[in-house]
Amino acid sequence: MKVILLENLKRIGSIGEIIDVKRGFARNFLIANKKALYASKENIKEVEKIKSQLSKKDNEKKLEAKKIADKIDKKEFIVKKLSTENKELYGSVKPTEISILIKEKEKLNIMPSMIQPIKEIKSLGKFKVKISLHSEIESEIHIVVESAETIQ
Repeated sequence: MKVILLENLKRIGSIGEIIDVKRGFARNFLIANKKALYASKENIKEVEKIKSQLSKKDNEKKLEAKKIADKIDKKEFIVKKLSTENKELYGSVKPTEISILIKEKEKLNIMPSMIQPIKEIKSLGKFKVKISLHSEIESEIHIVVESAETIQ
């Protein structure tokens, strides 16, 4: 299925580009999230007209992402979790939990879908986590998992 991109998307394409993607991906993700339009003749003409506006909007998002990246890059966040004697966690630290932690500490809204732990956080220790803020801007934070002393 051919679609026209309304945003710069990592590994997919840039604004105004006509790409061929699978129908489900187009319908359920790109079009549903207003990241693309069906590649009809009318839509192609429309996107050509508003391409500069879309680029300006994308640059604004990029600047905002850069500000957030500067605030949180290389910062450490501490999570207390219950663990076994051999330092394994009951469960794991999920992106949703990391998102809530960043919101509490830094007052920044970062969607869990932007958060990508380099490896699954299932034990005590220090872990690197990548945060994809924009198609061109990534940030890296550290999650320190400590043992919660008592079971409530």
